Amino acid sequence: QTKSCVMATAAINSLLNYKTEKYIDTKNKAVGVLHRLFQLSVIGYIIGWVFIVKQGYQEIDDAIQSSVITKVKGTAVTNTSESGLLVWGPEEYVIPPQVRTLLLFQTRLKPCTADETLTFFFFCCLLSKGVMSGKCIRNNEKSNGTCEIFGWCPTEKNIKPQKPLLKNAKNFTIYIKNFIQFPKFSFSKSNILKTTDQSYLKKCRYDEKQYPYCPIFRLGDITRRAGCNFQDMATLGGAIGIVIQWDCDLDKGTSHCNPEYQFTRLDATVSNKSIATGFNFRHARYFKNAAGESYRSLYKVYGIRFHILVYGKAGKFAIVPLVVNIGSGLAVMGAGTFFCDIVLLYLTTGKNMYNVKMTDTSTDPCGTP
Repeated sequence: QTKSCVMATAAINSLLNYKTEKYIDTKNKAVGVLHRLFQLSVIGYIIGWVFIVKQGYQEIDDAIQSSVITKVKGTAVTNTSESGLLVWGPEEYVIPPQVRTLLLFQTRLKPCTADETLTFFFFCCLLSKGVMSGKCIRNNEKSNGTCEIFGWCPTEKNIKPQKPLLKNAKNFTIYIKNFIQFPKFSFSKSNILKTTDQSYLKKCRYDEKQYPYCPIFRLGDITRRAGCNFQDMATLGGAIGIVIQWDCDLDKGTSHCNPEYQFTRLDATVSNKSIATGFNFRHARYFKNAAGESYRSLYKVYGIRFHILVYGKAGKFAIVPLVVNIGSGLAVMGAGTFFCDIVLLYLTTGKNMYNVKMTDTSTDPCGTP
């Protein structure tokens, strides 16, 4: 019982004792320089990187909400043997007419020429030209049979790519209106520059130096900035991404919140000879003759798809991230003091003396040891 009481008393004394730090001026220049260098490094990191570069005193909202509206302008005239004289406006070459973040620009239209027969040899039946009727047709018993199918006649022939139909399409323009909002700060803005010049949108075309905030882009400039040749893309088709990046420092005011544009080709391609190069699709126009028979004109369309991608974040001063980053810096500085103590007690020539001087045991004159 006496032993238990002693242990209980020792435990209580250990819990109730208060320890204070003991400061010793060691006169060790090497450890002193190491300590100051560590402190200066931490202070420089906090001020330079955390606060100036990363703006660690701000609260960040990267949940951007965005809406995109596009409008294409440009007119071209073509005169071909297949279609005759045609005038092309946005209603003809933009598919679909109204779109938000995807714009397909038709650059080449090819009426599909085809074979003149409805029946095929057996190996052709696997090419999905129609639906097999189940009949095998032979001219005589010794001839090879052919599969009868239900399908549109004549069937399509694969023709090598020709030159673009709309050769001057590189001078057409795309007007992109982008509206964004950062809900955390109830902040909204558009990419249309606020100006008193009423003719600004009529005369400006996007340029990194002269008109960096103009929302009107030439097709030829877009493909050039994406590292592509417009005529090659217009011939075989392709996909280009228009990236709108918003990085807003709301502490500086709304005038410093402006978009930056980047352009990149999205469809992976090494050369125009690759089987994966380009983009095309088919569509048909249907009609009936006087006898009620159904006919169709099948078109293979090559075009450039423009994907408009919007990213962004906004930052604004807040006390919580400021205090958290300052506290983190002070904690790192405390770790530096601990590291210098280890160097002093274990790696210096006077480590035994420092160990004795830095550790004292005192008694309470009014109580037990």
